[in-house]
Amino acid sequence: MTWLVILLYATWSSVFAFGKVMLAYSTPLFLTGTRMLLAGALMAGYLAVRKRSSFRLNKTQWLSIGILALFSIFLTNILEFWGLQYLSAAKACFIYSLSPFFAALFSYMHFKERMTRSKWIGMLIGFFGMIPVFMTQTGSEELLSAFSFFTWPTLAIMGAALFSVYGWVILRLVVKDQKVSPVMANGSSMLIGGAMALFSSFFIDSWNPVPIVAGSVTPFITGTLFMTVLYNIFCYNLYGMMLKRFTATFLSFMGLLSPIFASITGWLFLGEIPSWQIFLSTGIVSTGLWIVYRAELKQGYMKKSTPVID
Repeated sequence: MTWLVILLYATWSSVFAFGKVMLAYSTPLFLTGTRMLLAGALMAGYLAVRKRSSFRLNKTQWLSIGILALFSIFLTNILEFWGLQYLSAAKACFIYSLSPFFAALFSYMHFKERMTRSKWIGMLIGFFGMIPVFMTQTGSEELLSAFSFFTWPTLAIMGAALFSVYGWVILRLVVKDQKVSPVMANGSSMLIGGAMALFSSFFIDSWNPVPIVAGSVTPFITGTLFMTVLYNIFCYNLYGMMLKRFTATFLSFMGLLSPIFASITGWLFLGEIPSWQIFLSTGIVSTGLWIVYRAELKQGYMKKSTPVID
């Protein structure tokens, strides 16, 4: 079943190349709004047929879902697609693959998981491993310099990864502590986050009559449907299935293959030349992440087990 994990990350990483294609048809706000509203509506429709009781939530639960929508859906996707306009698919995916380091920090803040010397060393190695990729700037990215070798698109993708991880923390609290089903939490947060994006698009984008490039309505609709089914439904559900068969540690390490897959899809679909810096940095960051996870295994935060395959 390991091939399914490889398929998962190969598919998931292609969203960066496909996202760049879709941004040629519309804006980050409108693309996020339509995609998330469609995905949320499909999940809500499923619950309406199979389990209507899922909609009976109290005010605290709805407030938590609203916060989840703000961070995990709205801010994450807006920053991701805005930054993706100026970065290569592989670079954007590489920055996103640093999520496990952010997860360790949030676990320290929210769940009181102790930060040991080994964890700090691992994180420092991971940070220095990012530098070769951060220093690689091409095209319009160079015109949006922020400070040092950081650019605003790079910081936007880092913010997207940060908010994405924080969204997973909130989702964990909503599902575990507030007893909301994962499908309800994800579906309703996508509906709310998508509505936020579409509302923002109405005031920021140019609606004549909608913010879609002239003559691109059909490819935009087709692409949005494709992204929704492949990424929001297939990948999310496959990841959930893989969590039942493999440890989270194993899946996180396999996720470090994503920048490699993104380099391949970016080369195939966008003509982006694979960068040796991506491969170098991936190796260095993998070393840092291995140190962090090794420390967490010793602390007992993760179960040291082998994959169970039926």
